Amino acid sequence: MRVLVAPASLKESLSAAEAAHAMAEGARRAGAEAVELPLADGGRGTLECLVPAMGLRLHTVQVTGPLGQPAAAQFGYSADTRTAVMEMASASGLALVPAQDRNAMRATTRGTGELLRAAIEAGAARMFLGIGDSATSDGGCGAAQALGFSLLDAHGSQIGPGAEALAALACIDPAARHPRLGQTEIRVACDVDNPLLGPRGAARIFSPQKGATPAQIEEIEKALAHLADVIERDLGINVRTISGGGAAGGLGAGAVAFLGARLMPGAEWILGAIEIEKHLAQADLVLTAEGRFDAQSLGGKAPMALARRAAAAGVPCAVIPGSTGPGHEPALGQGVSAIFPLVRENVTLSVALARPRELLAERAAEAVRRFARR
Repeated sequence: MRVLVAPASLKESLSAAEAAHAMAEGARRAGAEAVELPLADGGRGTLECLVPAMGLRLHTVQVTGPLGQPAAAQFGYSADTRTAVMEMASASGLALVPAQDRNAMRATTRGTGELLRAAIEAGAARMFLGIGDSATSDGGCGAAQALGFSLLDAHGSQIGPGAEALAALACIDPAARHPRLGQTEIRVACDVDNPLLGPRGAARIFSPQKGATPAQIEEIEKALAHLADVIERDLGINVRTISGGGAAGGLGAGAVAFLGARLMPGAEWILGAIEIEKHLAQADLVLTAEGRFDAQSLGGKAPMALARRAAAAGVPCAVIPGSTGPGHEPALGQGVSAIFPLVRENVTLSVALARPRELLAERAAEAVRRFARR
């Protein structure tokens, strides 16, 4: 049996490459031939996934991290095609902030803007930006400031960092934006399709994992709604209901407003870039994984996108998530053949976080044995 092992990263646990290696080890233990193909959907691991596929050279840039600390971010660049690829997770990502220090009110996307600026100044005419796994909820305002936009309060001063400063925003002046920004094609890969505001918006769905309290969730919602009002008045763009606008704490919406970017499903773009159909044509079984498999997984995450492609190719696909959550059940009718979570029976979440490689290998071996009997 030939098994395609293609996981995404397990957030706060293993990278996609680390997960693929552990799963492949388990598949081989069960007697299968395993091919490792780490995946991403715009979040952490996107650049790692695309560097070999697109023939990119890595460049490291010192940027402002989510809470103002220095961070070493990277972008991949092809001088031949003048194409740059980057992930905001390396500049403004949740993994850059220890759990006890997370602050959804103050985290800024400034470093992402600095990374974009570096790619523009390297000569990029076309840029792809993945925006998953963010620490931020500032609607992309920090990135806009790094690229020259003036976001001013009632006294004519630049507003400070993070969502907490958005209430003071009085006007947006694009006059000093980077002169090449309008000449650069920017596409943004989103790992979710949530809008900026409302029950499925950036504040209510994503800010809790970034450290927001219930009171702060409502404060962020109001701040982003105010930002949307000012954007529409000053830039003439309605960002409230854009699919994917709520990604990365509203950076999806900000990218459209400030960068003139086009949003696209990250998983589908990456699957196309790595020519997934060629790999599926040689596979008898697909194994994929992510940290938590729930309703959000069905809205644009890499494992679900891969499962649908596998189903179209007639190849069974098993998901090995760290855990499952509400809303994952419809996946079994949309391309997923079976689910083998790490957390089950006597395996708690703390155990799964402590032993992810071992458990991934065990579940992969179990999946291979089950499908080999069919």
